[in-house]
Amino acid sequence: MALFDPSRPKTDPLQSPCVRNCCLDEQDVCLGCGRTLAEIRAWSSLSERERQQVLTLCEERKRQRERPRQPPP
Repeated sequence: MALFDPSRPKTDPLQSPCVRNCCLDEQDVCLGCGRTLAEIRAWSSLSERERQQVLTLCEERKRQRERPRQPPP
């Protein structure tokens, strides 16, 4: 299992997006990095392409979480 290495440059696309703020929401999505629990567990075995797809999903999840919630009509 690959360990998180904070000394690796952030520009490395294969580096875990972990920001050491691990807390899962009710959908099992980490509030720190935006990965699902399944993505976190699978990270070390994913290909570079799969990791890039996960990173894209993480960014979208974080953007959605930052949007103000609209009250129902």
